[in-house]
Amino acid sequence: MARKMKVGIVGMGQGGTSIYKTLRSIEHVEIVVVCDCIESAKGMQFAQLDGVQTCVSVHDLAKVPGLDVIIEATGLDSIREQLEHNKEKSTAVIEAQGADLMMCIIEEKEKLADIKRVKGELDAILNSVQEAIEVASIDGMIKYVNPSFSRVTSINAGQRIGRNIFEVSPNGALARSLRTHEAVFAHRAVVGGADVEVIANASPIVVDGKMEGAVVVFQPLTDIYKLMEQLKASNQVISDLQTRINQISTSSYTFDDIIGSHPEFESALDLARKAARSNSTILITGESGTGKELFAHAIHGSSLRRDKPFIKVNCAAIPETLLESEFFGYEKGAFTGAVKTKLGKMELANGGTIFLDEIGDMNLYLQAKLLRVLQEMEFERVGGSQTINVDVRVIAATNRNLLEMAQKGDFRDDLFYRLNVVELRLPSLRNHKDDIPAYVHSLIAKFNRKFGKHVKGLTAQAEEILMQYDWPGNIRELQNVVERAMVTVDEEIITHKQILNLVDSSRTQHQEQIIEGIMPIEQMEKKMIRLALESYGDSVEGKKQAAKALKISLATLYNKLKVMS
Repeated sequence: MARKMKVGIVGMGQGGTSIYKTLRSIEHVEIVVVCDCIESAKGMQFAQLDGVQTCVSVHDLAKVPGLDVIIEATGLDSIREQLEHNKEKSTAVIEAQGADLMMCIIEEKEKLADIKRVKGELDAILNSVQEAIEVASIDGMIKYVNPSFSRVTSINAGQRIGRNIFEVSPNGALARSLRTHEAVFAHRAVVGGADVEVIANASPIVVDGKMEGAVVVFQPLTDIYKLMEQLKASNQVISDLQTRINQISTSSYTFDDIIGSHPEFESALDLARKAARSNSTILITGESGTGKELFAHAIHGSSLRRDKPFIKVNCAAIPETLLESEFFGYEKGAFTGAVKTKLGKMELANGGTIFLDEIGDMNLYLQAKLLRVLQEMEFERVGGSQTINVDVRVIAATNRNLLEMAQKGDFRDDLFYRLNVVELRLPSLRNHKDDIPAYVHSLIAKFNRKFGKHVKGLTAQAEEILMQYDWPGNIRELQNVVERAMVTVDEEIITHKQILNLVDSSRTQHQEQIIEGIMPIEQMEKKMIRLALESYGDSVEGKKQAAKALKISLATLYNKLKVMS
């Protein structure tokens, strides 16, 4: 790094202050000391703020060691004589006019250094770009080509610079821009002097409103084609990912969403919690509407795969001819209409869980392919030959008796035993009707949020109808009935009349008593006790208040509760 020139200034009036301000901004100059007989002069204050040494004696300034130049800005001969008499021999003294010249020279040097630096940066940029660049003056004389020009055309700079573009490449974009004084875009041509077809863009070079030349930037068509192929491949990847994202879901329910206190139901729930912690295949059996899919969601949500995909397949809802391609996907061109490769459900579920609902409706051919996935964790897409490996946990569900189907030959027995590692049997709703009030309470809260209503519950007669009904559609039918009742109700309480319109009267016991508002005394007593506990709570204090409201003793209430349990 060059040594800075050390400067002192005498006379900090208007002229000296101007010199001070100018020199202060020059990189290679260091102002060491300033001097003025008036210590409060404005220039002296500037110097003090900048941390520059100040003095009021010319003699003191001249004795400051190491000064290269002293600028005398007072114009007084006496001051100049004192400086000449007291300064070091190596220190030069110049008057303000000479200082102005010196500053001009220094400023020009700084500008030249800036220009040199910008040129270096520009050269580095032009030399590093992958596109070929060629520059010509207004008369067509080629002045510059970058290294990429030589790489693309195999013409080195020495063979090109100094030639005239109108001679070597008269049909190119650069010559055309020079002739028309306009920009040229996406011009396809062969580079003069080289057998290379390119796509070029050219623009005029205008300085102070006058066109001085033009520049062309181009790429060979082979590079364009490569980029197009890469873009096509990237678009295919994006399309595949979009397809995968659109089809992938995660579990929507947890075990906290499952309600039920019946022993048979609690046993199934306990087994499901334990099975969730393993990777074993699970077969969920039960009538339609018993909550098989809800259990599958909860099992996945509590498993180690909960952060991975949860893919659902309803084997009964997909046409048999499409089931294989839905399961395993297909390659582009595998059949008419297969315009691109499609990922199957098994591949989408990789790392996670696949839920096969209504698996009893799967055909025997597809059962064999599914068995291979369960055994080997591998398959091929339809129309493909590449073996795809997956890591998938299978949860199957059915409302059919797969064992009987296997004995009749309608279901592969080896697949049945492979699926039936853990069997989860869900009871029908008619076998645990005691859970109906809890289900209804939960559903009313759900549909209040959905419909923006404020329904608080249902009458005892309405609840009795629900308890007497045998629910062939199980929990799904119950949900449907409550939702339809919620749509029509205008009050805060759902009545038995609204419920009667929604259930099959032939499946309801003791309907004539319910319609007339009459029921057996024993049932009425249980109903009243249940309502009292719902109103006052199940705590000891709540039971005391319930007994008081029912006008019975607390001991009698406990005895009746023991009989009811």
